[in-house]
Amino acid sequence: MTTKTVRIASLVLGSCIAASVFSGPVFAIGDDSSTMPVCKKGEIYDKKAKKCVKQQSANVTDDNRTDYAYSLAKAGRYEEALAMLDTVQDKNNAEWLNYRGYATRKLGRTDEGISYYLQSVKLDPQYAKVREYLGEAYVIKGELDLAKEQLTTIKAICGTGCEEYRDLNAAIIDPSKI
Repeated sequence: MTTKTVRIASLVLGSCIAASVFSGPVFAIGDDSSTMPVCKKGEIYDKKAKKCVKQQSANVTDDNRTDYAYSLAKAGRYEEALAMLDTVQDKNNAEWLNYRGYATRKLGRTDEGISYYLQSVKLDPQYAKVREYLGEAYVIKGELDLAKEQLTTIKAICGTGCEEYRDLNAAIIDPSKI
């Protein structure tokens, strides 16, 4: 292979990589492995269709709406996340309550967020993610004893190797990580 051929192949490969990076959907950024794309305002990601659709015309499930709201919240779009959660019919489930608490807490309304987390815990005491976020809220309030109680509960649910344990432990050690 000549030097010229190698250079051309490198340029083509680099262009393909750049095109794939810049043409794909936008993904929520966060400490979770959220894989649901975040769409433009006024749209929702339809898991079944695997594309962004207009929110008003969307016929997506409550689970899809709840998961999408969480992706919005993880992307820092908290008000939009709360608005999306408002479109869910069944609001009496642990994930909905947890994600509402998360978005609310991130907007600075920590006590309100805690109230949603506690309702979520009542519905599913073994839900480690809500325990993590409840613990983080307690850290924000300076109530480290309550945060450590949540850490102990998470350890009983999934051990010290799970993401929820690691994240809450890191927040307790260094609150700036929240």
